[in-house]
Amino acid sequence: MDASAYAFAHGVRHTRATLRTWQRTPGAVVGRWIAGSALAATGLLLAVLVVAYLDHGYQQIITLQPPFAVGDTGDVLHVLRSNALVLALHAMACVAGFIAGSSLPLQAEHHSGVSRWVHEHGGRLAIAFVVAATTFSLSAQAYLIGHTLAGVSNFLRVSPALLLLGVLPHAVPELIALFLPLAAWIIASRRGEWEQLLAATLVTVAVAVPVLIIAALIEVYVSPHLFTALTHIHPPIVRNSEGWVVTVR
Repeated sequence: MDASAYAFAHGVRHTRATLRTWQRTPGAVVGRWIAGSALAATGLLLAVLVVAYLDHGYQQIITLQPPFAVGDTGDVLHVLRSNALVLALHAMACVAGFIAGSSLPLQAEHHSGVSRWVHEHGGRLAIAFVVAATTFSLSAQAYLIGHTLAGVSNFLRVSPALLLLGVLPHAVPELIALFLPLAAWIIASRRGEWEQLLAATLVTVAVAVPVLIIAALIEVYVSPHLFTALTHIHPPIVRNSEGWVVTVR
């Protein structure tokens, strides 16, 4: 059996063994991931709020669609498509960590020079790359979402905190579900349990998918009612924007 085939068989065996082990205490395993994911979601939401309060002089005209107005099945599918892409990217990072930390070292002795060094240190390289990519991604998201929140807040003349409160019922479970693979990745990498990452990918995606479906339904059918209750804003929305009278119906 060549090195690649052996590494694959080794990974499959470890994945099956990990899944059997987790079946004994599933709550503890998933609980750790949820706690880590919730921490990341909280940090992102706080950063968004800070950016929104620091950003001034910009107005974004809204369209009456979720979460500002009740949508339909097409809106639910649109939300799910966007979230599915993000979840897939995070799951791929988890799989990449498995390959770099568990599979590559098993093949190191069959390589030499730079290739051997990469195989031996794949785990560390994966950690550095994912940390850098995740930091950049979260920073960019915090700025872009915060900038948008500030613009919508200025247009509607409602505080950013009140608007953010209105989206929390769908945003919190959505973000926790999306960050689950990354939370599992970080926990496993800190413990050196790279061989568990493939199993973690399967479980986190299986847990995240139904949560994302529920969150999309809340965003489309529930959050608009909460937005109206909190802001007392009903269509048509008439505002003055940059010297123009804008009516949103």
